[in-house]
Amino acid sequence: MTSVSNDQQTMIDQILDVIATEGMIPRDKLQDDATIESLGLKSIDLVMILTAIEEKFDVYIPMDGSFQEAKDLKDLVEAISAHILKEKADK
Repeated sequence: MTSVSNDQQTMIDQILDVIATEGMIPRDKLQDDATIESLGLKSIDLVMILTAIEEKFDVYIPMDGSFQEAKDLKDLVEAISAHILKEKADK
C-alpha cells in the first residue's frame, strides 16, 4: 500500500477485517492485488460488506465514484478509508 497515516492504516486493517468477516474470506487471502472476482465476491456480498462498513464507521458509502474505478482490493480499501476519514473530518 502507498504511504498512509497511522490512523488510515488502522482503518484499512479494520476494513479488511470487515471484508474477511462479511465476505467469509480467510484474512490471509486479502492481498493488495486481489480483485472482487478473484475473491469470489458476488454483488450481495459487496452490499453486505459496505453495509457493515457503514455501520462500523457510522458513515454513508456511495456506490459510485472512486469505488467503481478500483481495479484491485488495495485501490478499493484505500478509497473507502479515504472517504471515511474525509466524511468524519467534515462532521
